[in-house]
Amino acid sequence: MTAALAIVPPLRATSRSMAEGDVWAAMRSEAEAALIEEPLYAGLIQATVLDQRSLSEALAYRLAHRLGDGDLSRLTMRDLCFSAFEADPHAGLHAVRDLIAIRERDPTCRRYLDPFLFYKGFAALEGYRVAHWLWHQGRATLALHVQSRISEVFGCDIHPAARIGSGVFIDHATGVVIGETTVVADDVSILQSVTLGGNGKESGDRHPKIARGVLLSVGAKVLGNIRVGEGAKVAAAAVVLHEVPAHTTVAGVPARVVSRLRSDEEPAQTMDQSFGFGDGI
Repeated sequence: MTAALAIVPPLRATSRSMAEGDVWAAMRSEAEAALIEEPLYAGLIQATVLDQRSLSEALAYRLAHRLGDGDLSRLTMRDLCFSAFEADPHAGLHAVRDLIAIRERDPTCRRYLDPFLFYKGFAALEGYRVAHWLWHQGRATLALHVQSRISEVFGCDIHPAARIGSGVFIDHATGVVIGETTVVADDVSILQSVTLGGNGKESGDRHPKIARGVLLSVGAKVLGNIRVGEGAKVAAAAVVLHEVPAHTTVAGVPARVVSRLRSDEEPAQTMDQSFGFGDGI
């Protein structure tokens, strides 16, 4: 794992106390309560969560249920997903930190079960992790199939070669595009219609590098092999064509620095998309 994607402590102390077993136990408890809450959904909850032995098995089952199709059956997709999670020693941690990120940052999320079953951003991100594993196993055809299914089902297009850390929150997911050589570090929040893309027809390393704790607001476009510094905020609909300094807010087309943030501010955690005009103008 590169330094850019090194596993770092989560943004909140509450996250540090949650291990994979804790989240899995909490989700099973939520699933048991949901059986009573909605009997019509009981069969799926039972099969997806309560009949599974681990978070990895449950996640493989759920992804297969949503991504399996005529080209690749649900059973084959489940085995593929589980193989990826079993082979990657960090897979459980990634899923747990991603779930915690949603639970902490999304005010509509009332339990871990909801993003696990329903949120497109979580499913797209964990599906990408399967495609990423396949890509690095030299199985590009299957990796691209999984990418294509994620795009078709969830409206979120992540190239399997992109590198994405943990504790990442992709809110809504619709219209999100992440290019081949993109690097997204830990604890980043990405809202709908964000593009992390190239700038022209150049080949090689051509996509953005997003540092830890960055907030990419609705419709933001970051184009080219440029760095968005740690704890920065990219305002809604901004088009970023140049480096973004750490702990700043950029806005506009093309984007420019409009304010500076304190080094202890956590825009990805607060999800505050407002910006002020400060001494950066």
